[in-house]
Amino acid sequence: MQSLITPSAVLAVVIRPQLWGTALRQIARLTPRGWWKRAPFLPLAPADYLEFRLVTQYGGEHGSRREKVRTVDVLDYLSWCKEWNQARV
Repeated sequence: MQSLITPSAVLAVVIRPQLWGTALRQIARLTPRGWWKRAPFLPLAPADYLEFRLVTQYGGEHGSRREKVRTVDVLDYLSWCKEWNQARV
């Protein structure tokens, strides 16, 4: 399973301060409780959730991902999350 946290995605968020809060909020929401107790000891979303999101984004079948995650898609996702959070307030 390919990680969404790529150097280009991190850099793209770093240079967009308007997305910092949203990115941190999404990390907190998607990170399982007690993540520090299990290897790889990183605050990562569950692999099955990421696979579901990536298959619904790029298509394909379970376990057959061929597409690479595009940085623009990560930024679009964070922008959508930000708009969604603002609409709910």
